[in-house]
Amino acid sequence: MTQHQFNHQLHDYSGSLHSFALNFTKDVDDANDLVQDTMLKAVTYYAKFKEGTNLKGWLFTIMRNTFINNYRRMVKTTHLITQSEDISSVNLYYSASSNAAESRFVMADIEKALATLQPEYYVPFIKYFEGFKYHEIAEELKIPIGTVKTRIHVARGILKKYLKTYAVNSNSPAATATDN
Repeated sequence: MTQHQFNHQLHDYSGSLHSFALNFTKDVDDANDLVQDTMLKAVTYYAKFKEGTNLKGWLFTIMRNTFINNYRRMVKTTHLITQSEDISSVNLYYSASSNAAESRFVMADIEKALATLQPEYYVPFIKYFEGFKYHEIAEELKIPIGTVKTRIHVARGILKKYLKTYAVNSNSPAATATDN
């Protein structure tokens, strides 16, 4: 199937996708966004579609997984953000602004720690930190996904050792506030 034929069939299923999206979102605008995300992913990953399989089922699976991932992201975000009028001292500690000079020292130490990493650890770690998925890093660097995971793990360990002075210890205000 050519890209043009695929896009034409994709367009034919847009009505069904919209109905399916409404079942998830219960909102027309959110459903439109979900359909758009689904179609974008389908076009992006066109090469992964196996001809002769059920295109409609494939699209519905993409939509379901997109909805679930978006829902999980939203739940995580709302869980991390305090939405009450009374903010505890623990939450204030994490949201308080800090001295700019102190931040510069911390950033300098982080940059020094990153500079200690060998390139085979630095590149995958930075890509992962920038938001790339393991499989995307593996494809770009042409190495197995297990190697990518190992290198990121090793890089974290090296950075953790180098930056251990910044770890929350038992005497910090955050640690003592949570102990009470």
